[in-house]
Amino acid sequence: MQEILTTRFAPSPTGYLHIGGLRTALYSYLYARKNGGKFLLRIEDTDLKRNSKEATKAIIEAFKWCGLDYDGEVCYQSQRSAIYQQYIQKLLDEGKAYYCYMSKEELEELRKDQEAKKERPRYDGRYRDFKGTPPQGIKPVVRIKAPQNGIISFEDGVKGRVEFKAEDILDDFVIARSDGSVTYNFCVVIDDALMGVSDVIRGDDHLSNTPKQIVLYEALGFKIPNFFHVAMIHGEDGKKLSKRHGATDVMEYKQMGILPQALLNFLVRLGWGHNDDEIFSLEDLKKLFDPHHISKSASSYNFKKLEWLNAHYIKTLPFEEINSQLKGLGFDLSGVEKAGFLLDLLRERAKSLLDIINSAKSILEIPKSYDEAAIAKFVNENNLALLKHFATSLNTQNKAKEFEEFSTQFLEQNEAKLKDLAQPLRIALTGTAVSPSIFEVLEFLGVKECKERIEIFLQNRKQQ
Repeated sequence: MQEILTTRFAPSPTGYLHIGGLRTALYSYLYARKNGGKFLLRIEDTDLKRNSKEATKAIIEAFKWCGLDYDGEVCYQSQRSAIYQQYIQKLLDEGKAYYCYMSKEELEELRKDQEAKKERPRYDGRYRDFKGTPPQGIKPVVRIKAPQNGIISFEDGVKGRVEFKAEDILDDFVIARSDGSVTYNFCVVIDDALMGVSDVIRGDDHLSNTPKQIVLYEALGFKIPNFFHVAMIHGEDGKKLSKRHGATDVMEYKQMGILPQALLNFLVRLGWGHNDDEIFSLEDLKKLFDPHHISKSASSYNFKKLEWLNAHYIKTLPFEEINSQLKGLGFDLSGVEKAGFLLDLLRERAKSLLDIINSAKSILEIPKSYDEAAIAKFVNENNLALLKHFATSLNTQNKAKEFEEFSTQFLEQNEAKLKDLAQPLRIALTGTAVSPSIFEVLEFLGVKECKERIEIFLQNRKQQ
């Protein structure tokens, strides 16, 4: 029976999902979907002191927002302690692991001695073959019997062949603490093996964990999965990505007005490419993505590139998809008359959904205030008189072209130029000197509404 390609994403809920984690999840998701396999979500919540229910909820919420579905139920490590204990006992029974009764004081003394001799800090194996009477008052940890020499190697899907000298990196590391709780590397191996994970895609900050995990796979008789260790994302300054670069909670990107399509497209390109293509839908990626083509080098975060992609998707996605995301930000165009026309009016210049919301509000709502800096720059007694005359001259124009033709004739008759009318008109209609084409704004609002707003603006200026 052929093995089903299975990947997983296994975050620790000690903080919110950040974009580096989302990229790892995306790569794992795409590889599984391309191959008709399974993509699993596992919450590694064994650190009871640092876990956050809010963080767990936020991770699942981020997946939903991004449209990344997973197979089966979410797996929680905190609910699997009995399984881990079963395998700890198995290793003890087979002599592949042992109880270590070394006290904290003894361990600290050993570390100091090794530091003084400039040796690598490591456990010295003093209880590896212990047969005597255990010391009183010491709750033992459980250590794995790791190889003391030789090469641990594997073929990494990104980095190629990777080799470690056992004597340089290993000791008999702890797999269960004195309180009975199991360690990270042990949980991961048990879970990946029992859940049928065939391919592990993760950040290369986990590379040093891999030889320990291989030791555990072999001791337990489990098949070792294929590993892909992905280089980190750096800021534009070449340093490790941090909050100041943009390594923030994924859901903050939603609040910034970034579309999930743009964020996923942006993230997949941080380390992977297909020819010189820049735009990829999720459906495209499910067909094209191959983790063997991930770059070995660190990628660079560039917010302007994300903005460019976001603007592309704002321009091209259907009304329903854009409005669905606007609803998530508390703004809904579906009840607006000529909503599709309004969105088309706004999307050409917008870099974010917040741009659309702010621009839409300035058009939909009668201004409560006016940009005084714009008034000082563009409004004077002459063009106020021109604006008043324009309002009284407006009749039944319906289309932007008709408003443009009318305005051109009006300006010729009054020996004025468009700049004398356009900016004061923008300010009167929207409160600011920035808007889409003034003729399209006139078309959207209609003659009656435009006349009312101009009259309100003129009254405002009289009171100044």
